Amino acid sequence: MQIIPIQKINSITDLNDLNKTSNTGASNSVPFQTMFQDAIQNVKATDSNLTQELNKLATGQTDDLHNLTIASTKATLSVQMLVQLRNKALDSYNEIMRMSV
Repeated sequence: MQIIPIQKINSITDLNDLNKTSNTGASNSVPFQTMFQDAIQNVKATDSNLTQELNKLATGQTDDLHNLTIASTKATLSVQMLVQLRNKALDSYNEIMRMSV
């Protein structure tokens, strides 16, 4: 296994270049917006996976309880992450609204 070293950032333009390369395909959207969309998609995907695992267990297609436990934990964590993102966004919005101009 090869460890890739952290590269030094020399200037602000390097940061802009990193931002442009990380947003390929979503150049018109706000990174914060894409982060929320990714979190919502993650919640949907983990919930779907959990439902499939529950159906498999209920119909007797599998007896692997560890897969169900893992799927349940992933679904719980993804929902908690989305809720925390929402809470932080609302806290930030409220803080901005309290600022005097």
